[in-house]
Amino acid sequence: MEKDNRSSDFLHIGSKILEWYKNNARDLPFRQTKDPYKIWICEIVFQQTRINQGLNHYNNFIKRFPDVKTLAEAEENEVLLYWKGLGYYSRAINIHKAAQQIMNDYHGIFPDQYEEILKLKGVGKYTAAAVSSICFGGRMPAVDGNFYRVLSRLFADDFDISNSKAFTYFSELAALVMPENVGDFNQAMMDIGSEICKPKNPLCGECPINEDCLAFSIQKISDYPVKTKKVKAEDLALTYYFVHRNGQFLIRQRKEDFIWKKLFEFPDAISSNMETFITGSKTIAHKLTHKNLSIEIFNVEVISEKIWNDFIAENQYLITDVEGSHEKSFPKPLENYIQNSLKD
Repeated sequence: MEKDNRSSDFLHIGSKILEWYKNNARDLPFRQTKDPYKIWICEIVFQQTRINQGLNHYNNFIKRFPDVKTLAEAEENEVLLYWKGLGYYSRAINIHKAAQQIMNDYHGIFPDQYEEILKLKGVGKYTAAAVSSICFGGRMPAVDGNFYRVLSRLFADDFDISNSKAFTYFSELAALVMPENVGDFNQAMMDIGSEICKPKNPLCGECPINEDCLAFSIQKISDYPVKTKKVKAEDLALTYYFVHRNGQFLIRQRKEDFIWKKLFEFPDAISSNMETFITGSKTIAHKLTHKNLSIEIFNVEVISEKIWNDFIAENQYLITDVEGSHEKSFPKPLENYIQNSLKD
């Protein structure tokens, strides 16, 4: 951290942030409620999705599953269907399990303590802090990428945000500026981090704390935050067979032990007597967070009814068509392939 001779009392910074938030908070539907269920869902939805991209998904999800009980009693496949388009489908599986956990362990009442919220399936420290502070007056900073960026620039702090202790370290930094109203403070930091203190081309002239920002004063904004560890993406090759006949095609549901948990996919192998039905193939490149996928999809147009029926019986594949596929959740590259196939 750069040496700074300013007072150790930074609480006035928190006051500035709250004052800015009072006049500039984004008008978002989940900001009109203190319902912990809705705040929890919005925090999970927007962890990996920009608000402008995910808002309709959030609204549709809440409309279909307006409370914990409705979500807990729903079929998992329907929850996945309403998550369609948001990606990272393990989040949908986890919130479904967490809703059942709330019904079973907390008698259907959302827990109001940080430590109890943290016990819910798929809930990490950030989400637990956000829900407890916004809904129940908890005093934990909801430290995420926005906090890392704003605080590291504010203090010109070179602590590596890829360090396993970064959450604890920046939580302590946040405590230096954190006002009494932690819920609004957490939301204000989210807004400042996403709208002003951006990773690239930050709008420092509009920042409510630019006069206190050390990185801004020494003109080194671009040096922060510091992140040294970068996870190298793994190359992964997948092979699928789009097995179809008379406008119908075969699918199955994936398990939970690898990527695309519980989503539907095409067969990954065919019997030798079906190889003569292959009419071509297509290779698709697709990026996941830590994986570069190369997906080869063979087009298999089965002419023989007997071979079609035998293959289905032996492997217990499901039969669907383009219209029916809309009611199921597929990985994005397979969904795109379906939409571009059998259109006629």
